[in-house]
Amino acid sequence: AVLESALINLNVKEGYLHCGKRGSGHYVKMVHNGIEYGMMQAIGEGLSIIKESEFDVDFEKVAHVWNNGSIIEGYLMKCMEDAFKHNWERIEDVIQKQDALGEGQWTVEEAIRLQVPAPVITSALYIRYASKDDYAYSDRIVAALRNEFGGHKLHKK
Repeated sequence: AVLESALINLNVKEGYLHCGKRGSGHYVKMVHNGIEYGMMQAIGEGLSIIKESEFDVDFEKVAHVWNNGSIIEGYLMKCMEDAFKHNWERIEDVIQKQDALGEGQWTVEEAIRLQVPAPVITSALYIRYASKDDYAYSDRIVAALRNEFGGHKLHKK
C-alpha cells in the first residue's frame, strides 16, 4: 500500500494502474509500445501523402491544428508539431533508419502466439526493419522481375 501510494504520487493524474498479477503491467506496457509503432507509422504515412501532393502545406501548422480538437490529437501529434518546430529546416537531412528496441517484436510474437491478427503493428515493425537496409536485396529482385515480365524501367547505380 505504501509503495502503491508512492507510485500514484510519482505519476501524472490517472497515469498509474496496477494491472494484476506479476508481469501484467509490463505486458500491458509492451502492447502499448506496439500500438505506438502503428500510430507513428500512420502519422508518417499521412504526412508523406500531403508532402507528395500538389499542395504547399506548412506541416508545423498541420500538426498544430491536428493536435487541437482533432480526432487524432494527442501526445504523438504534439511531438510531431515540436519536431517540425525544432527540425523543419533539417528534416530532409534526417536519415530514415529507425531502431526497433524489441517491444514491437514482442507484441507481434504475442499476437502470433495468441492467433490475434495485428497487421498494423506487424507492418510498422517490418517497416522499421526495412529502414535499416538502404539496398534491400529483395527490392532489387522485385525490380528485376518487373523489368523481365513487364518491361518496367530498371534503375541502376
